[in-house]
Amino acid sequence: MSKDFQTEKDIGTERYTFSFTIRDSPAAFINASSWGREDYIKSLSESFRVGDCVIIENPLVQTKDVEREEKFNPSTPSYYKLLISEVHSLVKICSRYEADTSLLAVLHVPTKDLHDYYSLGDIVANGQSLNGKIINVLAAVRSVGEIKSFTTSDKRKGQRCEVKLFDDAVDSFALMCWSNECIQLAQTWIPRETVLFASEIRINYDSFRNSMVATVVSKTIFTINPDMPEAQALLSYARDCSENGAFVEENDEISADLAKLETIMDVYTVQQIKDRALQGAVKNNPLYGIVFAYISMLNIDANVSKIVRDRCSRCHYLVTDSSEGCTYTFCNEMSADPKSVFTSLDLRVDITDHTGTLPCNLSGSVAEDTLSCTVDGFFNLTEDQKTSLKWNFLLERCKIYLKEILWHGVGVSVKEAVNRAHRRPYRDGETAILQVQPILNPYSMVQPIVVSKGSPSGISMSTDAGNGRLSPCAYRHGSPPGKGSVATSA
Repeated sequence: MSKDFQTEKDIGTERYTFSFTIRDSPAAFINASSWGREDYIKSLSESFRVGDCVIIENPLVQTKDVEREEKFNPSTPSYYKLLISEVHSLVKICSRYEADTSLLAVLHVPTKDLHDYYSLGDIVANGQSLNGKIINVLAAVRSVGEIKSFTTSDKRKGQRCEVKLFDDAVDSFALMCWSNECIQLAQTWIPRETVLFASEIRINYDSFRNSMVATVVSKTIFTINPDMPEAQALLSYARDCSENGAFVEENDEISADLAKLETIMDVYTVQQIKDRALQGAVKNNPLYGIVFAYISMLNIDANVSKIVRDRCSRCHYLVTDSSEGCTYTFCNEMSADPKSVFTSLDLRVDITDHTGTLPCNLSGSVAEDTLSCTVDGFFNLTEDQKTSLKWNFLLERCKIYLKEILWHGVGVSVKEAVNRAHRRPYRDGETAILQVQPILNPYSMVQPIVVSKGSPSGISMSTDAGNGRLSPCAYRHGSPPGKGSVATSA
């Protein structure tokens, strides 16, 4: 249920240690550790992940020194610990089909008393009195940040990842992850679909942020979507926030995306983007790319209420009645001052190439620049003018810059969109369009695909002169048929 990996140097030697916690019932769990050579410990640590079922053969059972052992390891109800020997012990990994279903059920049972936790509101209310304390926290995941690398003063390399949490009282609370195992686990958390019961997490005051933050330590155990009424209520609230469009990305991030346009070089087909999402290839960072495709759907002539939205200028929460202003409770609790409401376009767009169709979101300043029409101007358009504007883009070949936001922002992933396609209309924000460039010369659509690790083999795309559709080819940009070079992966 938790894992920790570290090294310890003696004179002339270097020993590696790996520790984790196992559980086979709601009330019984125990810490296990192993010391040994680098190759053995790394192989053992990479052989399974948190949530996997294992069989441990011939471990050495030792009485634990509670004060010493639980200083850096999770607190357990057992008076013992397990020591795994490279020579005598064996750890076998069970597949989900081999595992006892009762074992899988305990993954959703917290290791602490169900009522022994702080909400984020409790932490904020207590303030610095909790500085340095180890506590239990129940919260929902708002977003998972990108993984950032760093180098310490003694030349050791490391990584960190910041996760933003929220609940019905606090809209954003930082959770810092430093260990590789915790960072990998965090990449599996789906924003607004994941509730965490974090046991034995450290709370500190961050003077730079001027707020309290949570930090994952070697004692921390996460229970994902715990089986308890409070967690189910919080999950319902999180999903409501997602449906209502709460916690929209700030405008400065949109500006930062636009500034990256010149650096976006990778070209994908629609199917490649879907495949990468389904494989989790973009979970660590947003996927930026270029797609040469047709715009096959643009809901510019839909009901105005569906494509023009009012939001709070402070929290970006959806405002249903501009005369009442923002009704989000926490936003009003933070400040009683009146908050302005801004209006923006929020369009649904389908883009299609020879491999399939991808639902996208075209909103804010990007939508205004693309349509050459402000929000105020849009209100003055007649139905005929909207239809004319729509056909300026519909079925036209375009070079489209995209940002796939599988783990960031308000949007949902392509994977989720595919899964929901036959159940209900997709949500806004699955894939954000950063820029649309209509293409006049068909041969300008011939582009190489720069393939990243885990992507399908690279191909190029060209226009089929016979029917105007995109088709695979082996030419690079600017090379006419018959004179192109074979496209290769990067």
